[in-house]
Amino acid sequence: MTRRVVITGMGWVTPLGHDIETAWQRILAGESGADKITLFDASTFPTTFGCQLKDFALANFLGPDAEDHAGCSRNTEFALAAGDIAWRHAGFDKNPPGDPTQVGLYLGGGEGPVDFEPYTAAAVNGCRNDDGELITFDAKRWANSALKGLDPSYEAEQDPNLAIGHLAVHFNAQGPSFNTLTACAASTQAIGEAAHLIRHGDADIMISGGAHSMLHPLGLTGFDKLTALSTRNDDISTASRPFDRTRDGFVLGEGAGIVILEELEHARKRGAAILAEMIGFGSTVDAFRITDAHDQGRGAIAAMRMALATASLTPGDVDYISAHGTSTEENDKIETLAIRELFGGFGVAPPVSSVKSMLGHLIAAAGAVELITCVLAIRDGMIPPTVNYEHQDPNCDLDYVPNEARSAKVRVALSNSFGFGGQNNTLAVGAFDD
Repeated sequence: MTRRVVITGMGWVTPLGHDIETAWQRILAGESGADKITLFDASTFPTTFGCQLKDFALANFLGPDAEDHAGCSRNTEFALAAGDIAWRHAGFDKNPPGDPTQVGLYLGGGEGPVDFEPYTAAAVNGCRNDDGELITFDAKRWANSALKGLDPSYEAEQDPNLAIGHLAVHFNAQGPSFNTLTACAASTQAIGEAAHLIRHGDADIMISGGAHSMLHPLGLTGFDKLTALSTRNDDISTASRPFDRTRDGFVLGEGAGIVILEELEHARKRGAAILAEMIGFGSTVDAFRITDAHDQGRGAIAAMRMALATASLTPGDVDYISAHGTSTEENDKIETLAIRELFGGFGVAPPVSSVKSMLGHLIAAAGAVELITCVLAIRDGMIPPTVNYEHQDPNCDLDYVPNEARSAKVRVALSNSFGFGGQNNTLAVGAFDD
């Protein structure tokens, strides 16, 4: 018999706040987390702004336990903070209840930021002789410079899998452990597959979600070279404008979102407060291009259909869709096409909105944070807005909940995440019915 999976805890650290209620109220109010980048000097980049976390310190969340994770990367710190919030929200003490091998981890965790100055210094030194003259790249000169300048521990912390190791130590979680980095779809995939592990008896509890920060020189350079970022340097707070005709790219963000997934009977036995139920998951790949979605949205359509099929639902049962909604020309057009196709035989599509208009794009962490907003929409009967929506695009003709949050009964929500490489993942989450 397939077991039911429920959410019993949630935590996030976002550009709009480090606790659930503060950030949620700011999202409902339509506030923007975008500002000038201060983590490094971005003044010479085509894009000089992003949605970065402010006033963040791991010790504010873990207290003295933060010392056990000294030297970990920024994204790992985010995962630890969000995980600790979620774990306590679920009603657990520091150590897991019962058998620790029944507590697993599944993250969509991004790589840690590069130690940029010694990294680039090594590259330069490998191309110059002792007199400073340019030479053909010399691997030995590069290695000698790297050995002198790079910190081995910091380099190890760049591994995307390291965040899981830190979380395992913090929670004494000894069960199944996985990390996936399917780009912007990563944490949605992690949560969907974590729920499968519980359904099939591999764990009773899964700590799942994602964490990422690409707000560093190489991250910003990469997305600028792809022309994926908005360059509205003179209008930062309105730069992220999903589905708007004048959109010109996404706003790069950072953060983490973690949920505690639990087998229903396990949660009931300990008297846990059940926040929502994980009812469906769909995962596909376009098999088309690396950076472009299929022009007819075939992978996105298939992922949404799969999520509904595994939940034994039809499109007509969906009350709200949390869109991937990046604010890029192609993504928003193709996601709209896919939703329109999915709901074509079921009347008008439900309300659709993108919280990336306020939080920016948290890359590997985006899906987990957006799933949490779906749970909150179910809880409060409030759909978050798509802000900065001013100019209608004929290719984007759905109800995007423009500019103001909306009161509505939400019992079933879909959360979409689509990533480079053609990855498509959709979660279906529902109000819990005992």
